[in-house]
Amino acid sequence: MTATWEEAGWERVAPGVGRCRLPGWDCTAGLVLGASAALVVDAGSSLAEGARLRAGAERIAGRDVTHLALTHPHFDHVFGAAAFAGAEVYAAVGMDAVFARERDGLCRDAVRNGLDARLAAEAARALARPGQPVRGELTLDLGGGLRVLLADVGPGHTAHDLAVLVPGDPGVVFCGDLVEESGEPQAGPDAVPSRWPAAVDRLLALGGPDALYVPGHGAVADAAFVRGQRDALAARFGVS
Repeated sequence: MTATWEEAGWERVAPGVGRCRLPGWDCTAGLVLGASAALVVDAGSSLAEGARLRAGAERIAGRDVTHLALTHPHFDHVFGAAAFAGAEVYAAVGMDAVFARERDGLCRDAVRNGLDARLAAEAARALARPGQPVRGELTLDLGGGLRVLLADVGPGHTAHDLAVLVPGDPGVVFCGDLVEESGEPQAGPDAVPSRWPAAVDRLLALGGPDALYVPGHGAVADAAFVRGQRDALAARFGVS
C-alpha cells in the first residue's frame, strides 16, 4: 500500500523529490522518484535506520528502491547502506577504499559521537564497498524522462563528496555535508579545507540561482544561503 510523503514521515521538496530529516544527528536522506526507478540519497546511521528509510521510501514510491547514492563516507550517512540490498550503490570514486580500510575507524567515530557500540559494530561489519564509483559526472535514467546527475564535486568536507542534481522546476541539489543549515559545517580530520569553497562553487554551478539546496543537516536552503556559507568557509579557512 502506497503512502503520501507526509504519511511516511517525509517532506516533499519538489515534484517527485523529498527528504527525511532523521533524529539523533539531524541527518538528511533523500528520495527521487522516476517512472521506473527510485533513488535514495544517503542511508542513515544504523542498519535499523536504513531499514526504516527503505520501508518509508518504498511506501511512497510503490516500488522497490533501485538506486542508492552516498554523499560521503561518514557513519551517519552510510551505516544503513546494507539495508538496501539489491539496489545499485553509487559513491564518489575512492570511497570504496575508505570502506575497505577504515571501517574500524568509522565504527570508533560512530561510538564517539553517541551511537550504541553494538549497533555501530553491526553496521561496520555489514558495510560493503559501493559497486558504482562516480568519477566526474554520471547520469542516471530513472524513467519518464527524468535524468538525475551524480557529480563527484569534492574534495571538501571529505576527500569523497558526491552531489545529486535533480532537474526540474525547481531543480534540487542534494549537497551532503558540504552544506549544513542547522549549524556551522563540521571539518573533521578527513576534511580538505583548502578545496571546500571550490566544491561549494560546483554545487552552485550545478543548481544555479533558482534551485533548492538540501544540506546534509538542517532545513532546505536557497542559493543565497549556500553562497553565504561558501564565503564563510573561505574566510574561516583562509582561502578564496
